Amino acid sequence: MYRPRMPIRTRFTIWRPLATAATAALLATALTTPASAAPATARESLPVYSYDNAVREAVWVDTGLDGDGDGRGDRVAVDIVRPREPARQGRRIPVVMDASPYYSCCGRGNESQKKTYDADGDVVQMPLYYDNYFVPRGYAFVGVDLAGTNRSDGCVDVGGRSDVRSAKAVVDWLNGRGRAYTTRTGTERAEATWTNGRTGMIGKSWDGTIANGVAATGVEGLETIVPISAISSWYDYYFAKGAPLYDSGPDWLSNYVNSPDARARCAAVQRELVEGAPRTGDWTPLWTERDYVRAASKVKASVFLVHGMQDLNVRMQHVGQWWDALARHGVERKIWLSQTGHVDPFDFRRATWVKTLHRWFDHELLGYDNGIDREPMADVERSPDQWVTSPVWPPRATHAVTLRPAAGDRPGVGTLGLRPGTGTETFTDNPEHGETDWAAHIDRPTPDKAGFTTAPLARDLRLAGSSRLTVTVTPTTPTAHLSAVLVDLGPDTVRDYAASGEGITTLTDRTCWGASTTGDSSCFKETRADTTDVDHTIVSRGWADLGNHASDRGAPLTPGRAYTITLDLAATDHVVPRGHRLALIVGGTDQGLIDPPADTPTLTVDLSRTSAHVPVTGGTAAFARATAGQPPAAPTPTVLDGVPEPRTTHRVPEGAR
Repeated sequence: MYRPRMPIRTRFTIWRPLATAATAALLATALTTPASAAPATARESLPVYSYDNAVREAVWVDTGLDGDGDGRGDRVAVDIVRPREPARQGRRIPVVMDASPYYSCCGRGNESQKKTYDADGDVVQMPLYYDNYFVPRGYAFVGVDLAGTNRSDGCVDVGGRSDVRSAKAVVDWLNGRGRAYTTRTGTERAEATWTNGRTGMIGKSWDGTIANGVAATGVEGLETIVPISAISSWYDYYFAKGAPLYDSGPDWLSNYVNSPDARARCAAVQRELVEGAPRTGDWTPLWTERDYVRAASKVKASVFLVHGMQDLNVRMQHVGQWWDALARHGVERKIWLSQTGHVDPFDFRRATWVKTLHRWFDHELLGYDNGIDREPMADVERSPDQWVTSPVWPPRATHAVTLRPAAGDRPGVGTLGLRPGTGTETFTDNPEHGETDWAAHIDRPTPDKAGFTTAPLARDLRLAGSSRLTVTVTPTTPTAHLSAVLVDLGPDTVRDYAASGEGITTLTDRTCWGASTTGDSSCFKETRADTTDVDHTIVSRGWADLGNHASDRGAPLTPGRAYTITLDLAATDHVVPRGHRLALIVGGTDQGLIDPPADTPTLTVDLSRTSAHVPVTGGTAAFARATAGQPPAAPTPTVLDGVPEPRTTHRVPEGAR
């Protein structure tokens, strides 16, 4: 939902000093240079430590929980790769950490890498490049198996207390507040004497979600998080105001990632997930526990957020509400928004990403004054591989503009502007169609949607932030779902987010990012943008169960009665170019993106009581200028090609696509 923006600082709030300025400079030099090197104020950590000779070890951290009910505390497995030299010289180093449920069951990254181990149980291959790149630069890398996965005790509870405590307990241990052991069941204690406790969490999808959840506890020692394509509230992963987004719940997902022995001992947790997450879409205490947005006031870590604006797995709704909540509480932030689907920035902007992430961790964990805090807050992919920046995001001049649909001279083909509309439009839910089909036939009457368009724009129009649609509708059945989409009508070349690569094509050539060993290569397959030519682009989406019009709990509808409900549309940053049109479409089931209701309703929209609130850079004046001029003749009804319909599938918030 678009909200009035709180003041946003282009620079970070207050830099958290490691010590005095002089001490920080000496510490920075000590962390990154050999003992024989001349002292200097460091601005970049350098690969001066041996990766081949790095310490590889495992510890088991006590979470303080007994999720599997076996009578002993759950311990989570923590695999560590760290440079050997600093500890020998009495130096303590920071930590980059990725806590994941996927290290054993499913794999991580574009190449689905899994952890491998030697005969002593120490990690040989740590998935992804973080250890290869950062360990030689004076960081430790820590890979945590969430409770119930791989070599950890406990049960996966899908973003709840167990998931979050799995990682928080490790941060506590790294800062001297927790207990760890050298084996899964033994009594020999392990101490983190090699670290200064300063931790940065990173991860894509579920991994990034855990980073959000741990940050929302306010744990001391967590200095920054880098959530990539991450969930901010688990309810919004499964429902949109009561409308089910998938035909399964968290119990299916828990079973998917639990280790084989966890499946055998976690029946009670599975029952709790079933009972606490009814398919009615009602908000329950289970969802409150898994809503990190409500705890944004506790976040002390800085946040570098990355997301694909066409991510139909972890959808952009998670970005807007989290970003706005962090802004309200003055959290230091940076954001990248790509045109991809559920894709890691390592696979759509590799060289720039690695350099930027390196500088971010150097600044946040080592305290280097490298200037990244004085650079633009946002990077946005405007077209494939073409990026722009914004000093703040959304831009300061962005304001909610109230747009109103009005009837045209044909049923279901109306106009969109600043003047209030009159009359009604009627459509019948057709679960076999969705946003792509609706947009393709925007200029012709079809029975399953109502479409409203501006005239061709006289100027570019930038939308940046979250939108909402308040609509009054009268259903003919006791159940009904609603969808709303904003569409850019005009030709363009975009990343093909509906294809299997979700906007990228994986190549055979490899590039290397850090040091390698025989068992752990730093070399990964290159990618390129997978593009397609379209006649329209979906900009933003939102859904709701009309039965949730009055509260977080749904209720049967009375056929023939009018109901008013507000749909929250996902955040975006999109420029509708001069000559294109902006469209608002209202329909029923968005095929492939929400499940249909029990009935097949016909819905009548009261246009006089319907309006969209859209964040426009420049506000109402900018919209008025862009739409000034005489309305053109009605466009010729032609089919406007777009990306294919979204695929209906079990989506999993995982690291591998």
